Amino acid sequence: MADTQDLRDRFVRALEGVRGSSDGPDPVPYAEHLIARWQEPQRRYHTVDHLTAVLDRVDELADHADDPDVVRLAAWFHDAIYLPDRSENEERSARLAERALPEAGVSAAKTEEVARLVRLTVTHDPADGDRDGQVLCDADLAILAAAPSAYAAYTAAVREEYRFVPNDAFREARAGILRQLLGLRRLFRTPYGQEHWEATARYNLRAELEMLSPPPPPSA
Repeated sequence: MADTQDLRDRFVRALEGVRGSSDGPDPVPYAEHLIARWQEPQRRYHTVDHLTAVLDRVDELADHADDPDVVRLAAWFHDAIYLPDRSENEERSARLAERALPEAGVSAAKTEEVARLVRLTVTHDPADGDRDGQVLCDADLAILAAAPSAYAAYTAAVREEYRFVPNDAFREARAGILRQLLGLRRLFRTPYGQEHWEATARYNLRAELEMLSPPPPPSA
């Protein structure tokens, strides 16, 4: 279970790091608002536990980022708006960042960068020189390299979020996502992610895809 007080403290540190000082509006109400969003009842995977895990991975990859605190704020906003039956969650989350961060004292340039990073999580395909994008995308996808029990819990939680989708339609859509991910030249773009997560993630994805595939027709 995520520690919400620890999350508040982490948001305060990230916001003050991006602002460059503790001057400006109190960060705590912004943290509270975001935490409340991440605790909405329709979420099963995209919860405060996922937020905490992504922030942990950003910390782990911080040496590969140009501006780790900007990446941390992007992690906070990347699924801040999440409705499983809607397709524009990332765009709406980016727009939330564009509204909230200037009010919280963040410069226009850094607000724009946070929003750009949030939008990048649609494709998880950052450019080769986009170090901050690589860190955020690797952190968000790190669950794919989880141990078998944790990966199984992740896939079960995703299915629960989409419980309104019939089984056949869900399997088809999920298989398409898995194929898209497996089709990427690299799942992970940071050197750390490539070394420590790539092989395991591809194994997990292939195994899940095989489970979703229909059985072959019986032989005559």
